[in-house]
Amino acid sequence: MPPVALQAHFDGERIVLDEPFDLPPHAPLLVMVLPASAETDTDSDQAWLRSAAGSDAFAFLADPAEEIYTVEDGEPFRDAA
Repeated sequence: MPPVALQAHFDGERIVLDEPFDLPPHAPLLVMVLPASAETDTDSDQAWLRSAAGSDAFAFLADPAEEIYTVEDGEPFRDAA
């Protein structure tokens, strides 16, 4: 069976999967306990954005050779709403 990540929670006695999954008896498992966090989804989104902005993963976009389009190459987007 290929590795798969499943969300679960601890009910005080057992680890309970949040969604049904056909798991054979005695299947080997690797359990990772995540720290309890008071972060809201917005907080974690902001943390992700800060991390992405500080990463060098998109540094190549600052290269002038990547500037292959100009404002004359297309039409402005106008949202219908």
